[in-house]
Amino acid sequence: MKLSCLQEDLNRGLAVVGRAVAPARTTLPITNNVLLASDQSRLKLVATNLEMAISYWTGAKVEEEGVITVPARLLTEFVNSLPNDRIDISLPSRVKTLGLKCARFEARISGIDAKDFPPIPEVSEGITTRVEVEAFRQAISRVAFAAATEESRPVLTGVDAQFDKNELTLAAADGFRLAVYKLPLATAVTEKTEVIIPARTLAELNRLISDGEETVDITVNASKGQILFRLKDIELVSQLIQGSFPQYSQLIPASHTTKVVADVAEFLRATKTASIFARDGNGIVRLVATPGEGQAAKLTISARSEEIGDDVGEVDVVVEGTGAKIAFNGKYLSDALSVLSESQVALEINSPSSPGVLRPVSTSQDNSYVHVIMPMFVQWE
Repeated sequence: MKLSCLQEDLNRGLAVVGRAVAPARTTLPITNNVLLASDQSRLKLVATNLEMAISYWTGAKVEEEGVITVPARLLTEFVNSLPNDRIDISLPSRVKTLGLKCARFEARISGIDAKDFPPIPEVSEGITTRVEVEAFRQAISRVAFAAATEESRPVLTGVDAQFDKNELTLAAADGFRLAVYKLPLATAVTEKTEVIIPARTLAELNRLISDGEETVDITVNASKGQILFRLKDIELVSQLIQGSFPQYSQLIPASHTTKVVADVAEFLRATKTASIFARDGNGIVRLVATPGEGQAAKLTISARSEEIGDDVGEVDVVVEGTGAKIAFNGKYLSDALSVLSESQVALEINSPSSPGVLRPVSTSQDNSYVHVIMPMFVQWE
């Protein structure tokens, strides 16, 4: 191998694939390495933790073809410390030591033969589609955080993805909350497909999408349990989670007796303030909606702790229906409000013991996003 590339390009590429490098303590040490390979007039970087693999291509002047794997952390730290200049990379034939030279810096890094590197699946069969970047970004940010982090129920650590004609529905739940988002597909799928994508995979994909991207190409091979996301210079391949996702549609209340429309920023501020006092009170934040009878309707948000004190905040709102009381985990409520880009949100309530439903108030009146939070049981005075 003999090639040259720019330090900033290699540095960015290593940062991208570094997200898929296996942790230091792994059963397969070579997954601590990054694979470098010449690919026509480009340099290809690959890393995998066996659940997810990221490939990145960057421009390079290739004089001799070659491939090698070297420790990812060492290479990344060295390249990151170099000046913004050209890097010459060389790998003499039948030698497993990679040479790097940039300006007045030079290094030799011992590597491992690429034939020992785990093969990266080629996801070619199955359904293929395309989605607009901004819509997909918003969908991931509004859903993925609601997935479970505990491994006790593996299916809940993923995001359920239903591809149906021109629509993609993403849903995540952890037993205490449920987030569902519907978005259009730029290319219709040939057959209805439902799979569970690891939430970590979607979170990484969201980090990888740059502002210059316009679309994301998706290939799903449900039979092999694999999914491929293709960007301009990046490919992310992930294993899918096996199992059946809960039938979540029945968890979304079909009606409500009270609807509270509030300013998102004010609602979020009051919730975060109350959450400070809720830390020692099981995270419980109480909400009381009072209709306007000769005065402005209001939503009172409070929390109290026997040890540290209490807090009460009020937000001017519009209340449709009767007054209502409900209590939530403050973190779950803050999480849901934090991802909204709309200026107003509607909170739908049936009773203190029924789930609360959050829906952003959109000028188009679409129902693309719904967030359900299970109530906390408290003693109301």
